[in-house]
Order: sequence, then structure tokens, then C-alpha cells
Amino acid sequence: MIPMVCIVGRSNSGKTTLIEQLILEFKRRGQRIATIKHAGHGFQWDREGKDSWRHRMAGASTVIIVSPNDLGIITDQEKELSPDELKERYIRDVDIILAEGYKYSNYPKIGIIRLEGDEEFFADQKESLMAIVSNRTVNMGIPCLRLDDIGAISDFIEKEILKKD
Repeated sequence: MIPMVCIVGRSNSGKTTLIEQLILEFKRRGQRIATIKHAGHGFQWDREGKDSWRHRMAGASTVIIVSPNDLGIITDQEKELSPDELKERYIRDVDIILAEGYKYSNYPKIGIIRLEGDEEFFADQKESLMAIVSNRTVNMGIPCLRLDDIGAISDFIEKEILKKD
């Protein structure tokens, strides 16, 4: 079972930047990482006029784009896949999954607090919220790590999620 941690917070709180920094640090430490980005409002991956877009517009239910170094799949979904379904179908050979979003999942979460009042964003998440990262001291009864200390955040994830000492 591949462990997963969700990075959660308000829009524009720095979730993507934190994940980028964690990827770099975990790669430096020899870890293999997968990411899942939850796009609650949909997304546009393919561009109008590209061959894969033309295949979709012609009616293909699934389009696979492959090159010597990359693989992309665009497929119709009857429902939004859960993190567990995504892990089962698509993710292999990694040490950890960093997910952006999934505030209401049962996976362990690290919350980002940047502004006064952001604590309220996590009021209903106390059971699965394992730590806060912030640019200030936040007392919520769980560890609070400095947002700019990627080493300490990575150490925390390795200890608590990957069970490394």
C-alpha cells in the first residue's frame, strides 16, 4: 500500500509551491514520488487543434498520448474517482503520494495556514489533520512547522507517514 498525504488549505495558500518543494527534497533523499492534484472545478488538459483534442472531438472515449519518455491518458469518467481508485488504477513504483486537496478524505493531511482566520478552514478536519505548516506560530494542538523549513516538513512526513526514523 503506497502511503499518501494530502496538502490542504485555502485557495492561493501555497499548496502547489509546498508540494513542488517537497518533491525536490524527497527526490534529493532518493524517494520516488507521485502526485495527485484535485481540481474541484474541472480542468482543460488538452488544447484545441492538437491531434489528441481532435480525437476527443471526433468521439473517442479514451485517448492515450505516448512518447519515449511520457504517457498521458484522457478518458471519460462517469464519476469522480476517489484517491483509492486513482492509486489502484494508475500509481505504481513510488514511495509516497503527495495529493493537493482532498480536504474531506480520510487520508492524513497537512494544512497550510497563512492568514488570520485560516484556522477556521480546518474546524471540521481535526481527526485527520496531522500537522500545520505556517509562516507564523499556530496553536491547534498538533505540530506546527515553519512553511519555509522544507527539511523539517519532509522529516515529519518521513517519520509519520513513511515510518522512517
